[in-house]
Amino acid sequence: MESLSEATSGAIGALVSTTILYPLDTCKTKYQAEVRAHHQQKYRRISDVLWEAISTRQVLSLYQGIGTKNLQTFISQFAYFYGYSFLKRVYLEKSGNKSIGTRANLIIAAAAGACTVILIQPLDTASSRMQTSEFGKSKGLWKTLSEGTWKEAFDGLGISLLLTSNPSIQYTVFDQLKQRQLKGKLSRKTGTESSPAALSAFSAFMLGAVSKCVATILTYPAVRCKVMIQAAETEEDETQEAAERPKKTVSGAIHAIWKREGPLGFFKGLQAQILKTVLSAALHLMIKEKITKTTWVLLLALRKFVFINRSRLKSA
Repeated sequence: MESLSEATSGAIGALVSTTILYPLDTCKTKYQAEVRAHHQQKYRRISDVLWEAISTRQVLSLYQGIGTKNLQTFISQFAYFYGYSFLKRVYLEKSGNKSIGTRANLIIAAAAGACTVILIQPLDTASSRMQTSEFGKSKGLWKTLSEGTWKEAFDGLGISLLLTSNPSIQYTVFDQLKQRQLKGKLSRKTGTESSPAALSAFSAFMLGAVSKCVATILTYPAVRCKVMIQAAETEEDETQEAAERPKKTVSGAIHAIWKREGPLGFFKGLQAQILKTVLSAALHLMIKEKITKTTWVLLLALRKFVFINRSRLKSA
């Protein structure tokens, strides 16, 4: 029940935060996907992407791919939180410990993250391609995936698995800070089962921001390479010679960034990434913490309802 409650509240929180911040995410992704010498860059700042949408009267295109992104977000967050919560409970039951250590927390978070990444990678690839398409020319989910092979649908899988360290770091930092803040606080009880303790909205927001900021800075070069690998080819890319186009591999992305932008190119868009991910994570965890108790009570009521109906059917 607790695993299901964590998964449901986590998925809803992620869905709301993704929807609110989606235009910023689109601007950030298009900015990250561009790799050219400084004097040839179309977008010198992330705000240039926004002004392009406004000047071409394509403001609504900032939401292109939002359906796919929300589907990806809901599935990934539900799967991650369910797997993470379930594995954590199993570990505590088998080990007999009252709390989980940092090392075990990292391993469990990485395992849950790896399974989730493999499950939703085609949606992640499609979402990136839809966001980086020319404004007003984005295609639907099925058409985006059907244009390439299944192998291409898993573009960036290796680097996505590497990036499972991001949520692992984030949730480990968040959980450790949360445990310290809630230490000594008695759990409230509902019937014979205890209701999970929750942070205040402000505390959850601040802890979520700090934990995500740490994770983002440590993993950003991999994020930049991943976006380049998954980005859709624009009309300008198609006119380039094949030898000039960045290869859709990790080594190709690294070579293109180093050759055209230098070492600092691996951190292009870091400010925008931090702004988006920190706000997203903070909103996500704040919403999750506030609805966890409600979700818990609703699931208990649903289980009680099912149990009563089963008893009636058996007696009948």
